[in-house]
Amino acid sequence: MMEFQEEIKKCLDVLKNGGLILYPTDTIWGIGCDATNSNAIKKIYRLKNRNDSKSLILLLDTENRLQSYVESVPENAWAMIDFAEKPLTIIYDNGKNLPPEILAGDGSVAIRVTRDPFCSELIRRFRKPLVSTSANISGHPAPGSYLDISDEIKQGVDYVVNLRRMENQARTASTIIRMKGNGQIEFLRK
Repeated sequence: MMEFQEEIKKCLDVLKNGGLILYPTDTIWGIGCDATNSNAIKKIYRLKNRNDSKSLILLLDTENRLQSYVESVPENAWAMIDFAEKPLTIIYDNGKNLPPEILAGDGSVAIRVTRDPFCSELIRRFRKPLVSTSANISGHPAPGSYLDISDEIKQGVDYVVNLRRMENQARTASTIIRMKGNGQIEFLRK
């Protein structure tokens, strides 16, 4: 437990200073930063060699914070979050209180409420959402485990979390759905 809390503290120091972390999530390892810091988000795009027209996923620790970042949460989104059997990212229309770098060109925002204990505690203590994007160079395969992450990514972040590095069970990315204000759902990745 002491190691867990120590890793949270180290991440908080980096995030508060606009840095990037490499961290385990409820899906695959991710590159993260303060989702409200434009400069930090731009660093992620540069590190991944990613076109900034491709938006990033934002992680929250609880669905209670959704209304702080989405104009209107469709009623059926609450049930989908509660009953999802695997990690679920939902794209909502009209993100708010976020820098333009985290929003898609149409103003939508991709959000996942994490159930991972480390991520949840980190976000709760940080009191802001985190960016979570796969720990790979754009166009390369997403890493199934820490051991699959390239040195370029490991060396390009400000801190690498020292938890779950030896897990060899490959993890997969989240399901992604787009939810329109009228409640209509479109599956983008299952």
